[in-house]
Amino acid sequence: MSDDHVYLSLAEASHGPEGEERWAYGTGFADPLLGVDTTVPAGLDGADLAAYCLMLGDDALVLAQRLIEWCTRAPELEEEVALSNIGLDLLGQARLLLTRAGQADGSGRDEDAFAYWREDHEFRNVRLVETPNGDFAYSIARLLVFSAARHALYERLAAGFGDPVVAAVAARGVKELAYHREYATAWLLRLGGGTPYSSARMQAGLEAVWPLMDELFTAHAVELRLGVDPAELREPVLAELAAAVTEAGLTVPEALPLARIGGRAGRDGVHTEHLSPLLAELQVVARAHPGATW
Repeated sequence: MSDDHVYLSLAEASHGPEGEERWAYGTGFADPLLGVDTTVPAGLDGADLAAYCLMLGDDALVLAQRLIEWCTRAPELEEEVALSNIGLDLLGQARLLLTRAGQADGSGRDEDAFAYWREDHEFRNVRLVETPNGDFAYSIARLLVFSAARHALYERLAAGFGDPVVAAVAARGVKELAYHREYATAWLLRLGGGTPYSSARMQAGLEAVWPLMDELFTAHAVELRLGVDPAELREPVLAELAAAVTEAGLTVPEALPLARIGGRAGRDGVHTEHLSPLLAELQVVARAHPGATW
């Protein structure tokens, strides 16, 4: 592993000697919850914990669905495989988090119940992840922003979140997100330092994604009650992103806040018009054959 750019050195510490930790859900088949007590800790509000798991799980589920859309459409076969595997990593995180939501709220609902049988206003993902893929540069910009922010958050959750299940999912997710961030940064540098056209497209992708970043760092009341404040991550994550963008020879966009409707956004079930058709595609088979197994 070389130190050619800023994120390669950041990611190196998260890789094993043969890089096997990159694909914790995709190929490792290790259970991140092995030996973890799944009892909701005393003093932790189950409803708040469930709501937080839905926030994190829905982010991962919806972005996984978007990334899978690149299969057969990416610029190169290798990128189809890479983006599909990143999507599978996120899907693995989503499955564990949605299952935990059903445990925490006492409903006993499983991952399928949450994924296939909720309406769009019941989803709690940030609006960044539900936007259409656009061109390849836009998707790379979105993946870069999301993975950088989520990596920083998972580091904190793994180090001391009150629920051992969420902490264990975060600990495994940190290793995956380190690679997601590295992958996106490699393409940022490749496109930014390529032709004038590729540089312009990458800059346009950053400009379109940057305003959508705000929700990732806007604390929800549920998060604050659980002792999590994503606003504390804003400056260090923005500094990391700015370093990568500058190294790519691009301009760091102005961090304009995303317009919020009545002070509410994705965490409160207020979404763009793009989420409904995405969920329709995700849920169509399950709803056409209720109760079926496969």
